[in-house]
Amino acid sequence: MFPIRRNRRLRTNEAIRGLVRETIITPNDFLVPLFVVEGKGIKEEIASMPNYYRYSLDLLVEEVKTLWNLGLKSVLLFVKVDDNLKDNKGTEALNQNGLMQRAIKTVKDTCPDMLVMTDVALDPFSSYGHDGIVESGKIINDATVEVLAEMSISHAEAGANFVAPSDMMDGRIIGIREGLDQSNFLDVGIMSYSAKYASAFYGPFRDALDSAPVDMANVPKDKKTYQMDFANRDEAIRETEMDINEGADIVMVKPGLSYLDIVRDIRNSFEIPIAVYQVSGEYAMLKAAAEKGWLDHDAVMLEQITSIKRAGADIIASYFAKDVVKLLP
Repeated sequence: MFPIRRNRRLRTNEAIRGLVRETIITPNDFLVPLFVVEGKGIKEEIASMPNYYRYSLDLLVEEVKTLWNLGLKSVLLFVKVDDNLKDNKGTEALNQNGLMQRAIKTVKDTCPDMLVMTDVALDPFSSYGHDGIVESGKIINDATVEVLAEMSISHAEAGANFVAPSDMMDGRIIGIREGLDQSNFLDVGIMSYSAKYASAFYGPFRDALDSAPVDMANVPKDKKTYQMDFANRDEAIRETEMDINEGADIVMVKPGLSYLDIVRDIRNSFEIPIAVYQVSGEYAMLKAAAEKGWLDHDAVMLEQITSIKRAGADIIASYFAKDVVKLLP
């Protein structure tokens, strides 16, 4: 007996596959990370992230125009600050004329309708490379949250639409929300890195910003006391629920591909927009394999991006964003 229903009929050719395809990628799915540096005329390739760059503000203008013309309407800003501006309290992060604040204004002046999200964490500004203030060999939670709230207000004053706390301090979402509201930034949103794991996939990113923890006495050598244990699953639900209750507008899972079970768990548990960060190590691995001729770069890239959206992501922060949209029909 042959089956009456043959599922392969819906795979016969590209036309029918397109008609029944469940997951469709569009430019509106992407949040584009941008790295900014001081100087002029700088478009500096990141060695561990081939074809990805740090931009000075003058060349950031051209990159933002390029993104907009490709249909990419949202950016996530990161800054690489000089070592002489770093200290244990991230003082430079609150400088109203700091690099982040000027980068926000540059994007908004260039393209007022571009959605600007900003990284909120101390590590780019920390002399120790940590996301919080270090005291007696520990990362101090509550004092750090106070600085993060001030940082968020500073970003809002510069024109940010959303702040994106990536630090994983307890209670920082309510601290930031209250700070923004008290400063009359009621419409500035929060995209919380709710389930951010202590992952080995972040290496190239830390190269890009020179933000790795320093190797010195009485300073934690890693971020495992505040970022999540990658062995844990249920904890992600608890973290996400807390952030939602504290006022997060969007929640994030980071990294991406190795944590798609977490994405699906959160999608099944909460009705809230979910972002996924396809991180630097995921990007670098595909670039390296493709350079060796071991993988078809574009085919694998599209498969990875589709798997992230299929798992439940509404927003994908990806270094592949420009490459993907150029391939879309």
